[in-house]
Amino acid sequence: MLKEGERLLEGLWGEVRELSLGNRIQRLDSAPTPLQFLRDFVSPNKPCIISNAISHWPALTRWPSLSYLSSTLSNSIVSLHLTPDGRADSLVPLENPKKEEICFASAHVERVPFPFALDLVLNPERKNLVAYLQQQNDCFREEYSALASDCDAHIPWATEALGGYLPEAVNLWIGNHLSETSFHKDHYENLYAVVSGEKQFLLLPPTDMHRMYIQDFPAAQYSYSSDSGEFRLELEKPLRYVPWCSVNPYPSPETKEIEMSKFPLYFNGPTPFHCTVKAGEILYLPSMWFHHVRQSPDDNGCTIAINYCKNQFDIKYAYFNFLQSIHHGSRLMNCDASKCTLSDELCIDASELEANQEDTKDG
Repeated sequence: MLKEGERLLEGLWGEVRELSLGNRIQRLDSAPTPLQFLRDFVSPNKPCIISNAISHWPALTRWPSLSYLSSTLSNSIVSLHLTPDGRADSLVPLENPKKEEICFASAHVERVPFPFALDLVLNPERKNLVAYLQQQNDCFREEYSALASDCDAHIPWATEALGGYLPEAVNLWIGNHLSETSFHKDHYENLYAVVSGEKQFLLLPPTDMHRMYIQDFPAAQYSYSSDSGEFRLELEKPLRYVPWCSVNPYPSPETKEIEMSKFPLYFNGPTPFHCTVKAGEILYLPSMWFHHVRQSPDDNGCTIAINYCKNQFDIKYAYFNFLQSIHHGSRLMNCDASKCTLSDELCIDASELEANQEDTKDG
C-alpha cells in the first residue's frame, strides 16, 4: 500500500506541475509588454527567462573588462564575503566539545577597496578561502554607484507591471565558480540580470515547501584571520534560530543514499526546474519560489550579475503563509490509494511518511 501510494502521489505532483507550470521555464526572445508580463508571469507566479532585454546596456561590454572595473571602482570601498568553501548562508556542521550539530552559517564580511577584493575573487586557488563580492542591502546603489550609468536603474516594463514603484534594492554579485547558494526563498519579486558568465538555477514553486524540510537551525558566524589564514565558526550570542531548507540537491556520492533516505519527498518527487541564465539574459524569479544557485565564470574567471528586488506583500505572500500554517497530516496511509483525492495526496508530512516507512520495514 505504501509503495502504491507513493507512486500515486508522485504522479499527481507531476500532473499538477505540468498543468499549472508546464515542464520547463519559458523563454522570451524579447522584453514583454507590462501587460504581458503581469498577465502571463507575475499573476500566475511563473518564472521566465528574457533575452534581448538588456542588450543596450554598456555593462555587457564594459564589465567583462576587469581593468575597466578596477579603474572605475579604484576608490570604492565594498563588502566582501569570505568563507572556507564558497557556501555562505548555508547549513554546515558546527563542532563543539559536546557534539557535532548543524548550524546556519553566515560569511565573514569585510569592507575593503574594490581592487583588493577583486583580486581575492580571481584567485580561488588560495587554500580554504573563497571570496564573493555581494551584499543584499542595495549594494549597487550604495557601493558601486560609479557604475550606475552602465545599466538601467530599473527594468521599465517590470516596474510598470509591479505597480510603478522603483525597486527597493539593487544588488551586484561578482564571484567565481566556487560560490554557491543553498536552497531558500525570498519574499520579494526578483529580476536577475546576468552580465558576464552564467548562473545555473534549480527552482521549485511555493507549493513544494513541504519537500524542503524547513527547520530552525542555530545561527553561526564565520570569522577570518588574515594573519593565520584560518576561519572560526561560532554560534551567535545571544543565540537565535533561522528557518532554512535542509535539502542539499547535490549530495556527494558517499552521502547520496543517506540524503535520499532522509529527504524522500524531495528526491522522490518531481524534478526541480533547471535553467541556465547566460550573459545578456534576465531571469524573473517570482516571490516565494525556492532556488538553489551555482555559477560558471567567463574567460576572466568570474561571474557578474545584478538583481532588482521589489517587495510584494500581496496574495502570494499570504498564500505561502497559509501553506506554512497547514499541518501536512497524512491520510494517504489510512485509505485505499485508488480512492485518494488530490487534497489527500498533497497532505503528506515528511516525518509521518518516514515513520510509515519504518513501520513498513518493521512489519
